[in-house]
Amino acid sequence: MERKVLYFEKPGPENTKACLEVAKEVLQEGKIRDVVVASTKGDTGLVFAEGLRDFDLNLIVVTHSYGFREPNTLEISDETKEKLLKLGARVYTGTMITHTLETALAQKFGGLYPTLLVAQTLRRFGEGSKVCCEIVMMAADAGLIPEGVEVLAVAGTARGADTVMILRSSTSKRFLDLKVLEILAKPRS
Repeated sequence: MERKVLYFEKPGPENTKACLEVAKEVLQEGKIRDVVVASTKGDTGLVFAEGLRDFDLNLIVVTHSYGFREPNTLEISDETKEKLLKLGARVYTGTMITHTLETALAQKFGGLYPTLLVAQTLRRFGEGSKVCCEIVMMAADAGLIPEGVEVLAVAGTARGADTVMILRSSTSKRFLDLKVLEILAKPRS
């Protein structure tokens, strides 16, 4: 089935509802059961958990890791996390694949490392595209989605959602098996 790609003039949270509609259209086909959504503070996760509650699916909301912004902090509140769980979503907080030890080494000693090159290469398609690939691998690494299945991934640029993709899942150990099957929505800038 050929789908139309939705392009946004600019990234941002104003695209979130349109991304939800794209997700609903794909999920109505009944072929995809796993959905992975990036959500720093949980707001985007709540939009998708509420908007997709009528679907029988495995919804994973992926947050930033502890200490991502500053030491000993988590950007999603316990209250928001509880709301997501009540809506049937699973919340995953763990190490972001492209923010590993290499990031710390690059900041301290300079230079480029393979993970940073991969992240910058994926960003050529947009920040949300990089994040979609990353969160699918994170969810697979945690055993929250199976490997080798079609997954709907949703991410954005800073806040909200502006990117929707279908990927064939893999764990980070098998990164080269990760496949971008379709880009359904993304910002042009």
